[in-house]
Amino acid sequence: MAIKQIQFRQVISLSHPINPRIPLWPGDPPVEFEEVASLETDGYFLRRFSMGEHSATHMNAPNSFYTDGIGIERYTPEDLVRPAVVIDVRDKTQGHSDYEIGLLDIEDWERKHGQIEPGSVVLMYTGWQHLWNDPVAFFAQDAQGSHFPGIGEAAIGFLIEHRQIAGVGIDTHGVDFGQSSTFATNHAVLAGNGIVLECLTHLDRLPAKGVTLVIGLLGLEGGSGSPASVMAFIP
Repeated sequence: MAIKQIQFRQVISLSHPINPRIPLWPGDPPVEFEEVASLETDGYFLRRFSMGEHSATHMNAPNSFYTDGIGIERYTPEDLVRPAVVIDVRDKTQGHSDYEIGLLDIEDWERKHGQIEPGSVVLMYTGWQHLWNDPVAFFAQDAQGSHFPGIGEAAIGFLIEHRQIAGVGIDTHGVDFGQSSTFATNHAVLAGNGIVLECLTHLDRLPAKGVTLVIGLLGLEGGSGSPASVMAFIP
């Protein structure tokens, strides 16, 4: 087996801290902490916590959309170490919360930075990470549902078929845009046991290419997803 090395000068966490105030998908269970032991009484501090499998910075598993899909614990360690690129679409999403990232966005990026390499995770920086502390603005819900940008069907089809990517990530609460009723991007990526990362942060601190992602998961047996500790190694 060939020896692989990660060379880096900086490591940046792309995960939000978890607390009961984070934005939650409508209908998802709350984030709750309960003290089990205290320093004063027990000599050590311990809490139990409860939250949904798709809350905070998290990764989706195929069984969240496919009845015969694998659970989150079935991803191998090798699956979770990937090169990544960052596509900045903030100029398109400002004032357009229902924006669907399309082929033109990918073509614009590749003109500047070269072709996306097979096996990469493509991260979309929409600017929504900056709304994280305002759950109302993060989802922008109204009578039609939630409003936030996501990856369009044509774009994800191109990335999978013609660039053989390993997966996608985004700083919104869904790789599918908020008004989607089909979740086409999730379906397309997870059909091949790919990586879907949502609610990322600090994408503004990453270069457009050259990053290596290391994704830490909870090995929840049969899990439809897991909160994720996503580390970006910057050369």
